[in-house]
Amino acid sequence: MNEQSSHRWRVLIGSRSFGQAFPEHLTALAAAGCQVIPNGVGRAYREEELMELLPSMDAIITGTDELTASVIAASLRLKTIAKHGVGLETIDLDAAQAHGVIVSATPGSIHDSVADLTLALILALARKIVPAHLETRAGGWKPSFGIELMGKTLGLVGLGRIGKAVCVRAQGFGMTVIAADPFPDLAFAEAHHVRIVTLDELLATADVVSLHAPAEMIEGVLIGAAELARMKHSALLINTARGQLVDEEALAETLRSGRIAGAGLDAFVQEPPVVSPLLTLDNVVLTPHIGGRTLDGQRRMGEMAIENCLRALRGEEPLYRVV
Repeated sequence: MNEQSSHRWRVLIGSRSFGQAFPEHLTALAAAGCQVIPNGVGRAYREEELMELLPSMDAIITGTDELTASVIAASLRLKTIAKHGVGLETIDLDAAQAHGVIVSATPGSIHDSVADLTLALILALARKIVPAHLETRAGGWKPSFGIELMGKTLGLVGLGRIGKAVCVRAQGFGMTVIAADPFPDLAFAEAHHVRIVTLDELLATADVVSLHAPAEMIEGVLIGAAELARMKHSALLINTARGQLVDEEALAETLRSGRIAGAGLDAFVQEPPVVSPLLTLDNVVLTPHIGGRTLDGQRRMGEMAIENCLRALRGEEPLYRVV
């Protein structure tokens, strides 16, 4: 490949995790004719930074960069936005469509990874693993009582790919599964004995409420003070979706008062949650948005993002086009 063909397209890497575990993903882009511009800020790009950078790019492989209408309108050379992941709330899809910018995502690449973490958080809370670990490591020996999952009811808010994967795992532990979803897969629900209910019924019934709704389809907060008040006192709340789904102040107060038993959170309104009231509570398990961060999932996600990006640059249809 000569020098001219090796730089057919300029591709900005916005996603902080793209190429991190698998540097060969960056090499693959270069070998396909891309000049790869790595993330130079160590975090998601902000709007004002992209206003400077993106106009000279043909593509961006994005994580949670602020791809606003203004950024997209100013980026006349931009052909495609390849999401390294599935959440689209930081991309102005209407603006992309209006300017002929192809947007793609990588659905299915990490649903097993996120489902695994969801069950891990449920188990950690049910058996109080984190406080037991800390107590034992500190030299103490203070056995505590937990609960079994067998016979408990899991309420899935969202029955998409991740919700379905969590369902299968939970049923392996003997849990009954109910779900709230505006467009449920009724064939899956019937085959797996999942009862479709309203959100209100789910909140009042479930022993564990697990959130798997896409934030871009929700207006405002999904779980606020009123919703938390409907939950059982013994219930657990799990959020491995998006922090914006939960009113963190209301959740902190609910946990502080013992109104629900606990929460397991992998997503926050602000990341990292340096000033969150949740950081001071003992009945929560907090993880730094690692749901999709498995080697298996990152390999699949990177490969899919590359294929989507290159197909769009070549004028072909991406594997998973959004707009």
